[in-house]
Amino acid sequence: MRKATSSAIVFLFLVLAGAVGAKQADPVVLIAGDVAQCDTPGAQLTGQLIKTLPYPVLAAGDLAYPNGSAEDFARCYAPHWGSFKERTYPAPGNHDYRTADAAGYFAYFGARAGADRKGYYSFDLGAWHILSLNSNRELEPDSAQLQWLEADLRQHRQRCVLAYWHHPRYSSGPHGADARMQPLWALLQRHGVSVVVAGHDHSYERFAPMNARGEHDPLRGMRSFVVGTGGAQHYELKQRLPLSEVADGQAWGVLKMTLRATGYAWEFLPVP
Repeated sequence: MRKATSSAIVFLFLVLAGAVGAKQADPVVLIAGDVAQCDTPGAQLTGQLIKTLPYPVLAAGDLAYPNGSAEDFARCYAPHWGSFKERTYPAPGNHDYRTADAAGYFAYFGARAGADRKGYYSFDLGAWHILSLNSNRELEPDSAQLQWLEADLRQHRQRCVLAYWHHPRYSSGPHGADARMQPLWALLQRHGVSVVVAGHDHSYERFAPMNARGEHDPLRGMRSFVVGTGGAQHYELKQRLPLSEVADGQAWGVLKMTLRATGYAWEFLPVP
């Protein structure tokens, strides 16, 4: 057998050292809700954008208009967002529940929508813990969903947690702030959740970090986004809430979030 030359040995060491020391890229997610209306081009445009970006998609409810039926998903959602279904993590919206028990939604997504058709579940992505929640049901402090959430947050004590659902606790859109979300919001803030994302209002909005009472808290507050820009008809914004930092009621697009081990970065990507 020929002996390896010294240069070959050095090259092999460098390759192995590079492989061992290579840093894994930070996870990225794309987020939007309020997606597919057959009479608007928005879902087609956002779908085309997402197809160019190979990241997990967090779909924040109202995914097939008007009623979330099997026909609505087949006609309006599947042609534009169906091609990346295997990397989509959905949460249900109120339009999805216009079909009894959100049957069309759960039939379309199957196991991807969580166990037992509850509409809430969690998973890990890099250093982050991700919570997909159901804002249509079980929101009282002693409800099954919030008891599950409390146990899940105690079990997964990661430094960084992102939660998303459909109805926003705070919004400057026509639906406005939803007080039903307060027990959910307060529980998440108590456990140190970093980011909350919702849809429902067909607009994009970013809020400064807030505590459980909705007061500015840059140290322990949660930063929240409304990203109802997946393709449904736009809504005009109402009077801006005090802690609203950015708002746009005229764009379709997705929120791109880079989830780092010690923080996060965001960018709203509008369709061309």
